[in-house]
Order: sequence, then structure tokens, then C-alpha cells
Amino acid sequence: MARVHIVGAAEAGERLDHFLRPHLPGLSRAGVLALVRQGTIRVNGRSAKKGQALHEADVIELPEQPPTLGPAPDPTLALRVLYEDAWLVVVDKPAAVPSHALRPGETGTVTSMLLHRYPEMATVGVGHRQLEPGILHRLDTDTSGVLLAARDATTFAALRELSEQGGIEKRYLALCKGQVHAPQLLAAYLRADQKRVRVEATPFARAKPIETELLSCELLGELSLVEVRVRFAARHQIRAQLAALGHPIAADTLYGGAELPGLRRHFLHASSLCFAHPRTGESLHIAAE
Repeated sequence: MARVHIVGAAEAGERLDHFLRPHLPGLSRAGVLALVRQGTIRVNGRSAKKGQALHEADVIELPEQPPTLGPAPDPTLALRVLYEDAWLVVVDKPAAVPSHALRPGETGTVTSMLLHRYPEMATVGVGHRQLEPGILHRLDTDTSGVLLAARDATTFAALRELSEQGGIEKRYLALCKGQVHAPQLLAAYLRADQKRVRVEATPFARAKPIETELLSCELLGELSLVEVRVRFAARHQIRAQLAALGHPIAADTLYGGAELPGLRRHFLHASSLCFAHPRTGESLHIAAE
């Protein structure tokens, strides 16, 4: 059921997306634009464009209740909670479970489980990313381990600031080809495309500098089990840097890792997080086997 608004003289000339914000309270700008792209908002009976100018007497059809733009709660997915309090939660993400939804209403993700258990998270950080309420960092679908989320907007903002300042230390375990020299610091620049990233030694326009610290290495036959530390982790950073070093992660076929019998995903595990609690000041070290 739609509700109808007739554009008045004072509103004529206004862009549709600017007009919609006060008429759809509770939705972020990204949420409003999603409704326009989906064709939910209609002007004079036709699908609208976000930047089109309105004219006096235009008839705008608005949803009575905007459809769900974020992930849907999922009671069927059980995740191990490593730490929780009134402000934040840390879970152990299994391999093969996506961190967040790609489409509105999607289930089977970490965010879906979190929304079922902590429904107050539904609007936390949605101005940042509509489909990722509450979560502070992503793990690739096949990467397992520690994932941090905030239960309220104040904590989310504080943790984002802490992360941007390098105040959240993330450690990983990676099983790699060959014998890896450690300790060593890998510094480079990432160039991203839709599916993968490339590591480059010299800066370029809009280059994203990255650092990946290899802390230790245990040689296991023709493979190495490497402990990795990062403070700022870009998409595929660890996977791409180890591959560029000549040591792709086992079974990471996207970056040249060899398949191994019985291993159905790349062997990368987010083993721990270390940070100061933004609300209590307590030093937290949270690990997943």
C-alpha cells in the first residue's frame, strides 16, 4: 500500500533524493537511494531517478512502510560468541559463512545471526553500510575466526575511530606454500578490481598503502604456518601480499594457492583481536582456536 504526496509550489525544482529524506525518516541516504533504484518510489506512475527535478503537482508514491533494506534476522544460524557485554560482541565466524548480506532480506550471514540475537543492532552503523549493521570489519566468506560488532551507535562510532587510528590489532594464521621468512614487514600498495587485488611496490594515483607483519613461521613439510599481524586490513590484503611474496595461502586458488586434499577453503584464520574497550577502558584480548 502506497501513500501519495502531491508536490507543492515550494517543493518544485527540488531533486527527488533530497525531497525523500525527510519523508522517509529512519532511512539512511543509502537506504533512500536503494528504494529509488528498486523502483519502489514512483513519480507520476513511473519509476524515478534519484537526481530528477520535481515539478509542481507531480504525484509521488511512497511506501507506507519501507521494505527491509538490510539483512533479515536468522534464528537458524548458531555462532559461537567469544565475548559479549552491553556494548559490543565478538563471534567466531565459521568458514563458508558470509560476514554480511549482499541483498536486502538475505539470511545465512553473520549479520543475520547477530540481528536475531541482538535486534537493537538493526540500525547501528547503517549510514556507513546498509547491509552490514553493527559489524566493524569484514572477513572473506572462506576466512574463519574473530569478528567484532557493536550493539549501539555510540560504541560503533568509537570503535570505528579506534580502528582508523590503528588501535585494533588483528592477528591471523595462514598456511602458505614454501618456507616463509619471519619476522619481516611487508609494505606495498594495493590496486583493486572487482574480484581480486594486485600488490605493487611503488605508489600510483589513489594508491592504498598497506603493511602486513609476519611475526613467526613454523615449517610443516612443504608448507609454513605463519602468524600475521595487521592494524589496517584492506580487502584481500594478507592473501595478495603472501602470494606476491611467492607464498600463496593453501587452497587460495584466486591467488595461485595449490589445492590440498580435504581442504575445501583457503587456510586463513582470524585468530585474535586486541584493543581497549571504548566504554570501559579495559584491555581486551579475544582469541579463537
